[in-house]
Amino acid sequence: MSEIRIQEVKAQVLADNDAAAAALRKKMEGSGVFLINLMGSPGAGKTTTLVRMINALKEDYRIGVMEADVDSVVDAEAVAAAGAKALQLHTGGSCHMDASMTEKGLDALDVSDLDIVVLENVGNLVCPAEFDVGAAIKVTLLSVPEGDDKPLKYPLMFQITDCVLISKMDTAPVFHFDVDRFRKNVAPLHPDLPVYPMSAKTGEGFDEWIAWLRERIETWRGQHKA
Repeated sequence: MSEIRIQEVKAQVLADNDAAAAALRKKMEGSGVFLINLMGSPGAGKTTTLVRMINALKEDYRIGVMEADVDSVVDAEAVAAAGAKALQLHTGGSCHMDASMTEKGLDALDVSDLDIVVLENVGNLVCPAEFDVGAAIKVTLLSVPEGDDKPLKYPLMFQITDCVLISKMDTAPVFHFDVDRFRKNVAPLHPDLPVYPMSAKTGEGFDEWIAWLRERIETWRGQHKA
């Protein structure tokens, strides 16, 4: 009997994606377009947060949004109504975006007239964390109803992100979410990770996050002037 060969394919898939993401990041730096990868579970409040973010920034930046979903156009319609240039991406069942898919979306969106593009990734705390899409920063939403133990269950997401928004703080009286316990859970994974408890509905904590985001955008723009 001949020896059975085993080929591990996931490592190569991830390596190929990392190379594509690095090339896309360089391309975006050259074009002067700041790409944000927005991640979180279904129902975490990504689109509601995006709409409020667009309203806070649209006087100063030209904003585009790519909405990645298995189906429908409801999220793209919501961000377009807020004043962003919008593109709906249907992933055909895929649970995440990768660098190649993101680049195709950027080409379809046409970013030549934009300063910022937000990719609202597929709702998931697992797969999107594994695939670099070439973004300048990664932002993760975790909603109060999901619980403060999620860094223990989905550590990679909280290791790779640049910022966590604890969304739906207006529901805190109903759920037992402990912000201090969340910070304690995430600290071993990502020391000094910026964490902003907020509510896109009431505006609680939103200004603090927008100030952080503006600083990141302007620092990046200063480093990558087209």
